[in-house]
Amino acid sequence: MTDERITRLEEEIAHLRAAVDDLSDVVAGQSHEIARLTNRVRMLMEREAEREMSDSGSIPLADQKPPHW
Repeated sequence: MTDERITRLEEEIAHLRAAVDDLSDVVAGQSHEIARLTNRVRMLMEREAEREMSDSGSIPLADQKPPHW
C-alpha cells in the first residue's frame, strides 16, 4: 500500500467515525424523547381512567351521539 492510499483510508475512517458519533447522539436524543412521550401517554391514560371512573353514571363521551342527531 502506498502512503497516499493509507492516508485516504485513514481520512475515510475518521469521517465514518464522526458520522457514527453524530448518529449515536441522534439516537440517544430520540431515546430520551420516546421515554418522555411514553411517560406523558401513561399519565394521560391514568388521568382518563380516573375521569371515566368518576363519571360512572354517564355514557362515555366517545359513545355519545353528537348533539345534531
